[in-house]
Formats: sequence, C-alpha cells, structure tokens
Amino acid sequence: MELNGRKVLVCDCNGTMALDGKALSRACGGMGAVDVNTLLCRTQIGNFEAAMSEGRPVLVACTQEAPFFAEVRAEVGVDVDLHFTNIRERAGWSAEGERAMPKIAALIAEAALNIPSTPAVTLKSAGVALVYGRDDAAIAAAKQLSDRLDCTVLLSKPGDVAPPRLTDVPVFKGTVAAAKGHLGAFEITVNDYAPASPSSRARLEFSPPRDGAASKCDLILDLTGGAPLFPAPEKRDGYFRPDPGDPAAVQKALFDMVEMVGEFEKPRYVRYDAALCAHSRNRKTGCTRCLDVCPTGAIAPDGDHVAIDPFVCAGCGSCASVCPTGAATYALPPQEAVFERLRTILSTHARAGGTAPMLLVHDGRHGEEMISLIARHGRGLPARVIPFAVNETTQIGFDFFAVALAFGASQVRVLADPRKRDEIAGLAAQVGLAEAALSGLGYSEGRVSVIDAADPEAVEAELYATPAAAAPRAGSFLPMGGKRSVTMLALRHLRDASAAPVDILPLAAGSPFGTLDIDVAGCTLCLACVGACPTGALIDNPDWPMLRFVEDACVQCGLCKATCPEKVIALRPRLNFTDDARTPATVKEEEPAHCVRCGKAFGTRSAIDRVIGKLAGKHWMFQQQDIVDRIRMCEDCRLIAQAETAIDPFAGPPRPLPRTTEDYLRERDIENARKTPARKGES
Repeated sequence: MELNGRKVLVCDCNGTMALDGKALSRACGGMGAVDVNTLLCRTQIGNFEAAMSEGRPVLVACTQEAPFFAEVRAEVGVDVDLHFTNIRERAGWSAEGERAMPKIAALIAEAALNIPSTPAVTLKSAGVALVYGRDDAAIAAAKQLSDRLDCTVLLSKPGDVAPPRLTDVPVFKGTVAAAKGHLGAFEITVNDYAPASPSSRARLEFSPPRDGAASKCDLILDLTGGAPLFPAPEKRDGYFRPDPGDPAAVQKALFDMVEMVGEFEKPRYVRYDAALCAHSRNRKTGCTRCLDVCPTGAIAPDGDHVAIDPFVCAGCGSCASVCPTGAATYALPPQEAVFERLRTILSTHARAGGTAPMLLVHDGRHGEEMISLIARHGRGLPARVIPFAVNETTQIGFDFFAVALAFGASQVRVLADPRKRDEIAGLAAQVGLAEAALSGLGYSEGRVSVIDAADPEAVEAELYATPAAAAPRAGSFLPMGGKRSVTMLALRHLRDASAAPVDILPLAAGSPFGTLDIDVAGCTLCLACVGACPTGALIDNPDWPMLRFVEDACVQCGLCKATCPEKVIALRPRLNFTDDARTPATVKEEEPAHCVRCGKAFGTRSAIDRVIGKLAGKHWMFQQQDIVDRIRMCEDCRLIAQAETAIDPFAGPPRPLPRTTEDYLRERDIENARKTPARKGES
C-alpha cells in the first residue's frame, strides 16, 4: 500500500496480532492492498529490500527493529527515507486486539503525514569545567575528569581538607552567590573567593578572601549537596548535580560530562511573536502567564514584551500551553502539525468504524515506557484508546482539548510523568478551563483529565474502568490560522453539536476569554485603552470620537484596566458564541468639538467643556475671554492665535532694577532729613 507517497509495510509480528490487510487499506484510504508480513525483520527481509528499491520513502509499522532496518538500508546502499510507527504495543498487543483495527489504521495514517522539521540552536563547549564541592571528594572528581576536561575545583566553606600531593587541578575556596547561563556559557559570581596556598601542609590553607569574583565555564559539576544553583536543575544543559552520597550517581555524571565537549544542536522549542504578546504596555503589566509557569527561568520581562532564551529553555512547553494570544507557540512540532495529526487520526479511526475514541496523550519517555509495560505484562491498551505522542505533556492546553473533541474524540487523558508533578500547574489549569467550558456546553464531566500514576497496573485499570462517553459530532473545519482562531472554530463547533447549546457561558476569573464592563458615564474617550490593547479588541474611529470593542479578540490580559486613568474598566470572563462577539460594538461615542476659528473637528465636546469649566475665571492665565477661546481651537489655530496676540503667557511682572550700597545710603539720608525738624534761622 502507498500512503502519502510512502510505501507502507505491515507485519503481524510472527502472528501475535490480528491484522486484516484489505480492511486496513480501505480504512487508510491508501493506494493498493496491504500485504501483511509475518517476519519482515527476518525471513521476509527481502520484501523490505524490494520496497526500498522502488526509491520512495518507506514506512515500516515496527519500531523495535528500526536499528536493524537502518543497517539493511546501509548495506543495500539505497538512499531512501525510513519512517517507523509502533502498532504492536500501542494497538495489536491488547486483550481487545481483535477490535483494534480502526486504531491501527489511524496510527498508520498519522505516521504517513509529513511533519516539518524544527529549527535548532547551536551550543558550543570547550570542556572548561567547574567542580563545585565541599571536601576532597570534589578534588577526586576533578582529577578523574582532568584527562578529558579543563577542570577547576571550588570548595564552599571547606573544613579539614588534605592538600593534594600533586596540584594537577587548581583549587580555590568560595561560595557561588549567583549563577546564570547554559552549556558552554555559564557565568558565576563567587564570594569568599581565595586560591589555595601552595605551602599548605596538613590541611588546605587559603589566601585572604574577597567577594564578587567572576568566572566563566562550559560545564558545572555540583557536589555540594545543597540548594541547586538554577531552578529546575535537571533541565539545565551542562549543569550536573548528582547526590554526593551516591557514588553510582556521581560516576554517571562524570561519564556524561566527558562527552559534553564540542558543538551540540538543541531544538528551538518555542516560537515567539512579540507583536502578539500581552505582557505589558507603557510600563503597565498585563499578562504574566508564561512567566508564572516557566520552570527554568528562561522567560524574562523585556520592556513591553518578554524574552525567551532558547539556550536555557528546556522545552516543557508550559508557556505555549497557557499563552492566550499565541505569541508563544510550541515548535516541536509546530501547532499546525499537531492539529493535522489530530484530524487525521480521528477521521481515519471513524472511517474504519471506530467509536468513542479516547486520546491518551503521552511523552516519548515515561509515556512510551508505560504503554510498553501495559502491553507486555498486562491487558494492553483498550481498543478505543488511541495513544498520541508529544514531546512534553505540559505543552498542550485548552486549544488542544477543544480541537480534539471537535474532531470527534470522546475523551482526552493526559499521561503525565509523576516525577514532574511540580511542573504541571499550567496543564492542570488548562484542564480545569476545558472541563468548565465543556460542562457549560452540556457535555458530561470527565471529558479531560490527567493520569499521573507511577504504576502501570493503575494506569491500565483506570483506562479500562473509564466508561465510554458519546463523542461529539466530528467537525469538518480545517485547523488553519492562529491559536485563538482555531480554538474558537472548535468551540463554536462543540457548541453547535451540543444537545443544549448556550449563547453565553460564564467562566472563572483568569480565563482568557471574556468581555469588558465599562462605566460609560465615567469614560472620557481618552482612548488610552486602545493604545494599550495588544490584540485589537479595543479600537477607535480615526474620524469620530468613538470607542469600539470586539469581544472575540479579548484575552482578558487587563492592560486596558491598568491603563485607564478614570478606572472605569472591569474584566468579565465568559464565552460568547453569538455573532455580536465577532462584530465591533460601539461602547461610547460623542459629538466632536469644532474649532471656533476654522471649524475643524478635534477632540470631544464634553472634554473641551470640562476643561473650560475647570479653568475659565479660576486660573490666572484664563481670566480673559479670548484666551479661554483658544481652548476651543484646534492645535493649528491655537498657535496662530498665540502668534497674533501681544500677550506673552510666559511674561511676568517687570524685573526690579539693580540696587547698590549708594542707593541704600542716599535713601537713608533722604529719610533722615525728612524726619529731622528744621532749626530757627535755617532755611
């Protein structure tokens, strides 16, 4: 069978799966019949070689033997693209394997899609390493690394440490006060810094210490056992922090460190568009959702926007999950590819006769291992449970849940890693928002939830115990456009498909959908809110004093509320499915003021009258009527009137003449002569 330009090879793994080649071909909509192999990786390897000889990309429905198939391709010398998908642990190996054909077809159709590559950033490490510890264990670790790395030892508050017999690694004392950076570009600030004295005899002695010493390195081995130097330390590339009391963990860190020399590519996990960011305007803070959930500190305020450091970002995707505008979107793979995978999987499953599909969203580490254990040692996944792999489960959000149900999923379960429970706050909030919206639209509770059990048997039991719910009527819309527009397409479809559609659905505070309650009487149409709105939800009319509002575009960031000088704006979260939400609604408009000199419209009449009422006859500069009239003029005529008048508004009373000592003496003599009575005979 050929599907999307790829030759598809299917194997029932020595008869351990029930596969119907004709049914698979019909369900996938591919060209040609599906020939089901039994031992493709052994006795039928010729079928694989023949498929490669056709020169087209090959899709093999097996992942266990992927290395072997790659070796055969290299031996044959044919340069074709190889792709693999796992239909065994994810579908065929199940107590309900005979009913899993719709799921197998869906998994094959998904694997045949063309997923765009993800851009990457390059990290360079020259092998300059800092070993940070408290005792001679740090010195021993540095000596072990010194053959491969350029090591320096920094001891924090060392006790009685024996000086090394041979100083083959430099030793200093000091405590790291601040640290930043990543693999190949760490920067640290050290207090109480001092080099070891070469004359140390029984114990290490150090020179007089100083604070504020700065240094750079490519790698850090932290053996202090204290607080980590970075948030989410396990996600910081180049920073190793094993338990110093666990020799096996320390040795593993040493082995990993010696391999961290050279150039390394790291995916640019998040795509960021500052033009859509609702973080801040004019030093007024609005949305902080991404800053609140980033575990590594890769996101920081940057003026009116935020900056995402791709070298520090660990790819959890929490920022993309909670971003209300789509300014931050996950790029591994891009959002469009994820939505297309959803549409393909669910439409193929339905075409093959599947009903009430449940999506099991999982990552490629914990999730794949959990599914494998359930398939090998348990009952396997139920036939209606379709695994959906993502890079990180924390990358998905409300938009994913809405689109999944709109395309026909009955339920979504997120298989989260229990070791990362402290990182799923953003995901939990998105699940809560989805449940509130779906319940309000008339769908049964429990459509979306998180499974974070560590025991495969507990996961299996929950999947089998969850009763099937009626799936919404599948939508036919294309998932095109930004995050906001696709989400609203899905929500409107779910609303229309509901048995009890509602026009307006109230939501909890903090939701990224809603309207504004504006005290029209207190609004002065200063339009400061229009300038602050990052999404264009608040707009003006360049030809008339008017404030308009488009509810569909409002993300409830609160920038308008923080900016409004009259404090007349309040947020009201809700989902509005009426056509009014997509149409600009006039909040307030007024008659413009007309220039008393040229007749040009400018400002608002009420604002001009209010200014005149506060100044005319009350301020010393506005005692004359002609000066008051200037307030009623446009900006051009006001300048002309000012130039035509002789009154200088900046002029003050006449300056007093300079006075000298002679002036004071003369005035004194005159005053004394006036007070002294004249004598007889004097004239």
